[in-house]
Amino acid sequence: MYFSKPMLAGEKKFVPVMITPFTADLKIDYTKLSALIDFYLSSGAKGLFANCLSSEMYQLSDDERLSLVKHVVKQVNGAVPIVATGSFGDSLHSKADFTKKMYQTGVAGVILITSHFATKEESDTVLMSNLDKFFALTEGIPLGTYECPSPYKRILTPETFKYLTHSNRIIYHKDTTLDPAKIKVKLDICAGTALEFYDAHAPNSAFSLKNGARGLSCIAGNCYPEIFSWMCANVNDPTKDADVRWLQDEITRLDDVVGNGYSLSAKYFLNKRRLNIEVNSRSSKTALSAEQMKNLDDAYKAVLHCHERLGIKA
Repeated sequence: MYFSKPMLAGEKKFVPVMITPFTADLKIDYTKLSALIDFYLSSGAKGLFANCLSSEMYQLSDDERLSLVKHVVKQVNGAVPIVATGSFGDSLHSKADFTKKMYQTGVAGVILITSHFATKEESDTVLMSNLDKFFALTEGIPLGTYECPSPYKRILTPETFKYLTHSNRIIYHKDTTLDPAKIKVKLDICAGTALEFYDAHAPNSAFSLKNGARGLSCIAGNCYPEIFSWMCANVNDPTKDADVRWLQDEITRLDDVVGNGYSLSAKYFLNKRRLNIEVNSRSSKTALSAEQMKNLDDAYKAVLHCHERLGIKA
């Protein structure tokens, strides 16, 4: 099942960027991971992005990355498509080898980090040349792109984005442009192509969806996925316009609260959702402050109010 599979008319999809639950000694907690997958699916997710920055992919070994994704694929069992990052390695050939291993886990597509294919100082010409070579090394594998902030944030220019949409290899794009005007340019470029555009910036949710984005992949979706699923389902319903505007204001207001101390903030929030996940991380040793926890407690109350107003059964 591919992300490029024809969608129902007007269908929009929320695709969570999955966090990785750890045990107290920082091993992957597969039992809690299973519970988290069930939570995403029951909340209306129509795809999953595993082994991403939210998953602490840079703090996982190659074996852990593959084992994590295999677990997700096995449990989901074809219910929704899954993508996962695979562009790890010191050379194009090693990146291609790991991409092949990741594709063999059963994912619908393998995600490429845009900053893995050119240094910060190198031009778009170098980026596209390296991607051309990589495409040849991974022939037949559906791919996606992600403007990940690490190792540095490489935003795709309109020229590069146009090249990708015409490559017939890219089925998914997670965008972190942030600027609505620049997002609109990208959405116009990929309109009518197989490339599905997902905005990572929660404050842009309604704008991007109304202008042609296929869905959302926001970090706050780890905390209140039902709200993003509702937004995807109702954003273009004129009878829900007042609720959409109100909800967008709430999503924007809450976004900084979730982003402060992420991904510990998400794990703390999920405990309020009764997931009972350890509030720990391999990438951060700084615990949440009392103020951060208070703000998250208040955000949880706001989410309950959103559920009540919109008739969401969590």
